[in-house]
Amino acid sequence: MALITVLHILVCFALILIVLLQAGKGAEIGAAFGGASQTIFGSSGAMGFLTKLTSAAAIIFMITSLLLAFTATKRASSLMREKPSQTAPAAPQEIPVQPQIPVEPKK
Repeated sequence: MALITVLHILVCFALILIVLLQAGKGAEIGAAFGGASQTIFGSSGAMGFLTKLTSAAAIIFMITSLLLAFTATKRASSLMREKPSQTAPAAPQEIPVQPQIPVEPKK
């Protein structure tokens, strides 16, 4: 469980860094003026290394997210099924109360 959590956090940071390292599709000045070449794979060619790395990190992120969600629901349901302890709570001790006689003030 702890290993999955640590892996999930590391993949989160890696995914953020990988996405920030990538240049956007409109990063070239030619794309701003409509001069970008339109090929089958786009102007940058086939999938680059960072794109493949992003896909792999996203898949690992989704798998760890699902595993963490699954284990959290299993743990919550198992806590609900535990039998309560057999010892009854202590009964409060009753203190006898004596009636009070109202005292009238003297005139």
